[in-house]
Amino acid sequence: MECGRVRMKKIFFIDFDGTITLEDSCFLMVKRFSGSGWEEINELWEKGELGTVECANRTFQLFDGNMEELVQFLKQVPIDSYFKAFISITRKMGDEIYILSDGYDINIKTILEENDIDDVLFYSNKLLYSDGVFQIGCPYHNHHCGKCGNCKTTLLKRLCKEDAQIIYIGDGTSDQCPVKHADVVFAKKGLLTYCQENDINAKAYESFRDILDWLE
Repeated sequence: MECGRVRMKKIFFIDFDGTITLEDSCFLMVKRFSGSGWEEINELWEKGELGTVECANRTFQLFDGNMEELVQFLKQVPIDSYFKAFISITRKMGDEIYILSDGYDINIKTILEENDIDDVLFYSNKLLYSDGVFQIGCPYHNHHCGKCGNCKTTLLKRLCKEDAQIIYIGDGTSDQCPVKHADVVFAKKGLLTYCQENDINAKAYESFRDILDWLE
């Protein structure tokens, strides 16, 4: 309570790759394990000519590696050095945190566990592996849109509460839709450019140190 007012509860919806991680783990694993041709597929996705599902499955056809090798590789992906402090402070304040990712569950589980983080709920695509073949699974896909494998907007609307302040933190293409439904937006890289070009009020940030400064 401050100045006689009850503090409004905050719900943070946070992108994973390039936001919590310093680099996009999906891009890193494709670059490491895919043969030639993945750049052209990725370019089509960036232009919006391919959805996440088709892009992923085309790319996996070029994959040369197994699940054990992938997991060991993902353990090396660094995260924002202030993210654990951010979790601690928001928990003390009674706020909620959800990770919304158009990446893969294995990536998120592996990287969070490697950094001793095990108490943050996340929603993402699934990375399926059978008989030496990787595929994408999309339990939260919006078939009416089809752009992303994981519809972050649908999840945000499902998880938000009317009496809470909705805060979105992201950096990329899959964040462009959900930021339109947030009360406060923190953006960097391509997402910041998108917000500026589309008159979406967004706060520029570089790391979770900036989010912590805002909370303080």
